[in-house]
Amino acid sequence: MIVLLLVLPLLSALVMLVWPRIAPLLALASAGVCSILAVQLLLLVNAQGSQTLLLAGWPVGLAIRWQADGLSALLILLTAVLQLLVGFYAFATRKRDSLAQAFWPLSGLLQLGLTALWLSRDLFNLYVCLELLGLVAVALVSLAGDKAIKPALNYLLLSLFGSLCYLLGVAILYGGYGMLDIDSLAISWQADWLSTSALLLMSLGLMLKAAIWPLHAWLPQAHGAAPAPVSALLSALVVKGPLFILCLLWLQLASSQQALAIAPLFAGCGLAALLVGGWSALRTPFAKNLVAYSTVAQLGYAMLALGLLLQFNQPLFFAALWLFVLAHALAKAASFLAIGELSATLGGKRLMVIKGASQTMPLAMFAFAVAGGSLIGLPPSGGFLAKWAMLQGLWLQGGQLLWLLAILVASLLSAAYVFRVVVLAFDRADPVAPDFSPQLIPQWLALLPALAVWAMALFSEPLLLMLQQEGL
Repeated sequence: MIVLLLVLPLLSALVMLVWPRIAPLLALASAGVCSILAVQLLLLVNAQGSQTLLLAGWPVGLAIRWQADGLSALLILLTAVLQLLVGFYAFATRKRDSLAQAFWPLSGLLQLGLTALWLSRDLFNLYVCLELLGLVAVALVSLAGDKAIKPALNYLLLSLFGSLCYLLGVAILYGGYGMLDIDSLAISWQADWLSTSALLLMSLGLMLKAAIWPLHAWLPQAHGAAPAPVSALLSALVVKGPLFILCLLWLQLASSQQALAIAPLFAGCGLAALLVGGWSALRTPFAKNLVAYSTVAQLGYAMLALGLLLQFNQPLFFAALWLFVLAHALAKAASFLAIGELSATLGGKRLMVIKGASQTMPLAMFAFAVAGGSLIGLPPSGGFLAKWAMLQGLWLQGGQLLWLLAILVASLLSAAYVFRVVVLAFDRADPVAPDFSPQLIPQWLALLPALAVWAMALFSEPLLLMLQQEGL
């Protein structure tokens, strides 16, 4: 299953380049089969434990090691399902939005890069996955045409700089230890200036690629300029890849002294992201930029959870971190698809075009509001589950009133920018033209991930137990 999950998107992308006419159907079929395989892999991991594959049968130390644990299997399933859903949306709107044919093979390569990243436990192979993701993401952003050239170029240059920082750190570790397998490195790890320098360089590159404050300036322009299906994939999935590697570095490699030293920095960056991202989302006049700034803010929760995890070593913070990732991925996919549908149908990029959308396009507006409820953290959404896990962890550590206050302020900011859109949508609209007929299928597709993030409450207990066990 591990091999098929990697080979299938690659082969389908290559076939799409040769026969572009069948590209949409082949992309949807590939994502559908990968979704089924991902479910089977998750069930297998839950029943038998982590699955490890050494590429080409080489021994440990020489082989590239792929490992499917509970978290990796969950992220692979999330990737495949969102690829399928966004693919259906792109197929339903392809004629109206004139989506370039290159979207389909690029989306297949994006799925390949993400799946390989979730599985990889080799630092150089993770670099290869990062490069593939970065190049494909830039190409996807550029599909929007001339208006996206500058944001795509900024994204490319900053992504390359982040990759160079990461690669330099990898080179330092290879020079010092002669190996790049994470488990093997962890056995020989020494908390000296060499390993610390490598960790800091790699973390700088990863934070830039994940758009963590203060290295986030490229994200709103790139995600705001991209086509709606591309924005949904980038915000829901791509920015989580560097965050995953950052967790591998500091949870599996770094010593306890190194982790304790970096914890306040990560938590501080998370808190600043919550405040700066939320405030920027509240002030921007553009609809897609509001959702993009919301991504910056919501990633702050994950960084805050990572900082608290490194400081207190509490499994609840590990569960909170990845619950935030899962909930944010579903909510942000719904938000970008809903806003994209509203902007494309009502004809404008500014928030003012949404005026009266509760009357003209109630389904799309409902999808955004439902997804926004999770971003705020309203119960029993996935966002609430993540915040509840974090609050439980803080309570067990003696309250930590400063962080509790920060989470409250961040939640209020999230509520402010979500209700900014909702209030505008309930304002009176001008009479619509008699031939006004928005498409229903894309609106339903935007609603599905919004409903899914609330359905996470039905699986809250097994999710929490599984993620806490992964964090032990």
